[in-house]
Amino acid sequence: MALSISAAVLLGIIVFVLLKGGYVRFGSMLACSLFGFTLAATGLAPIINSGLASLAGLVASL
Repeated sequence: MALSISAAVLLGIIVFVLLKGGYVRFGSMLACSLFGFTLAATGLAPIINSGLASLAGLVASL
């Protein structure tokens, strides 16, 4: 049985766990989130998306 999960959901869960565990403070989390949204609006977004898709394909083939 294969489980499919969005990268945004997975990264959101990781950030939530790091925030609750005290490894990351709220200000740092907010800055990284805003950086991600800003980066998504640039010309690098397609390259990042294709890289993530390739990584997901590599992990799925294992």
